Amino acid sequence: MIQRTPPLVTDRRRLLAGAGALALAGCGRGAPPEVDEAGRVRLRFATDWLAQAEHGGFYQALASGAYERRGLNVQIVQGGPGVNVPQLLASGAVELGMGSNSFIPLNLVNEGAPVKAVAAFFQKDPQVLIAHPDPALDSIADLAGRPILLADASVTAFWVWLKAKYGFTDDQVRKYTFNPAPFLADPRAVQQGYLTSEPYTIEKVGGFEPRVFLLADEGYPSYATMVLAPDGFARDNAEALRSFIAASIEGWRDYLNGDASVADALIRRDNPEMTQDVLDQAREKLKSYALVEGGDAALFGLGAMTADRWRDFFEVTSQAGVYPTTLNWRDAFTLDFLPGRG
Repeated sequence: MIQRTPPLVTDRRRLLAGAGALALAGCGRGAPPEVDEAGRVRLRFATDWLAQAEHGGFYQALASGAYERRGLNVQIVQGGPGVNVPQLLASGAVELGMGSNSFIPLNLVNEGAPVKAVAAFFQKDPQVLIAHPDPALDSIADLAGRPILLADASVTAFWVWLKAKYGFTDDQVRKYTFNPAPFLADPRAVQQGYLTSEPYTIEKVGGFEPRVFLLADEGYPSYATMVLAPDGFARDNAEALRSFIAASIEGWRDYLNGDASVADALIRRDNPEMTQDVLDQAREKLKSYALVEGGDAALFGLGAMTADRWRDFFEVTSQAGVYPTTLNWRDAFTLDFLPGRG
């Protein structure tokens, strides 16, 4: 069975997207860090889904001792269908969490929650549109007029950008039920997916190599795989937070360019249904599409973010009515804990 099937991707985004401001109000309160018997700061980091290659850099940092060498005792708390990262942050069950896309920090700002993105390890959101092989399809613009299978959560997320950029219309939308059969049966159909997951599934199940359009390569400005930190924790544990980011940078660099076997072993331990072929193809796509090392990271280092990218994302989404134009989008992130800052 191929892992990270379509329901996993969409459910992950939906589950992370909403948590009320009242529930998250406690995130603004700081607390001294706990330390273990060796004097290392304990940090629990909640991921956005079951262990997979898309979390590989964090597992690499854990397996290689990069966290431990910086005085940290890190526990990766695996996500899943019943896990809501903002709620874990609000309850104090974890100190840090993962954000899947730029909507999540802005949603938290819109709800009055004191949580910020402090690093972005995917410079490109892995969201793709998938089509059948067709020589007439050169770009996303060529998908105009075709039926597009979208999950409900996607209609209020990246579909907003697609309509604004390409003039796509809502009458193109067909409900995505997490079953590839409707896509496979209709040669004109288009399906949403994740670069590292659905194309591989479709190729194995359908017996053909689909046409894949990575939204980020055509200007979609969302970050992905962000580290989220409550304001209070970041304020009172700045050194530990900087150490976590620095070690994670080392982990991602090693996972992509070194021996990934130690991280893959931990991933398969946490998620026994994961298989090595899925890990291998996902890691190769992370590299070949420069999801981690491209974009702002190519200029400023892994984990980098810029105010320009956040502003671009906010302008598109607020003009489409997703957020009020008066929202202070700068409250969604901080650059203060990245290397060379502070």
